[in-house]
Amino acid sequence: MIYALKNIAAFLLPPGIFILLFFFVSILIWRTNRFWSKILMGITLFFYIFSTSYVSSYLVHSLESRYTVPETIHGDVIIMLGGGATAETPDIDGEGNLSGSAANRLLMAARLQHQLKIPIVVSGGKVFSDSGREALVAKRMLMGIGVAEEKIIIEDNSLNTRQNAQLVHEIMKQNGYEKAILVTSAFHMERSMMNFKKEGIDALPVPTDYLVSGKNDFYVNKMVPSSFALQTSCIFFHEWLGILGGRVMK
Repeated sequence: MIYALKNIAAFLLPPGIFILLFFFVSILIWRTNRFWSKILMGITLFFYIFSTSYVSSYLVHSLESRYTVPETIHGDVIIMLGGGATAETPDIDGEGNLSGSAANRLLMAARLQHQLKIPIVVSGGKVFSDSGREALVAKRMLMGIGVAEEKIIIEDNSLNTRQNAQLVHEIMKQNGYEKAILVTSAFHMERSMMNFKKEGIDALPVPTDYLVSGKNDFYVNKMVPSSFALQTSCIFFHEWLGILGGRVMK
């Protein structure tokens, strides 16, 4: 009964409600304009497929499985890439909060710092006028969970992954760091490693913030459209656009 109610709700909310609407419209116009009916049906099918968790999980897993957490982690600096922050939002020790992905990256970076006792470089600037300056928000949070201020280096000017790599490279050269431990979301690691390799940075990838399980079993609920599944598919396409763009722009 619970799963039935979830399935019904899925088609009353976006994107399910739009998929149903497009489907019925394509049927209604079939007799008068079969060409546009087929076009609309094709768009509806495409929209539906990438709104299912079975398909979106498969897509994102193909990115998240590129790198695994190493059995032995060693280096002289931890690089944590930003992943979004809000501005003027309340926190227990100030203002500004990290997004879910960025918070997961911060947690992994803090755990590694407590274990290895090496500095963390937090990379991420103020992307939009109403977003938070990621590195500054992350620094406050790291200090709040016990990372010493002198162990935190901020890079708060980068606006994308390419700039992350370029500006972090300058910090590494200034401080004599040679072996970086790169912390970012698993789905983002392929693009990040590509950009860091372009800068000649010898980075050890430590992925975190996994969006999907390693096992993608099939069951009916995974074919029900959801906004999370659609967003997950969009993340896959966004990452591949970045990867392809990076390969073209040497």
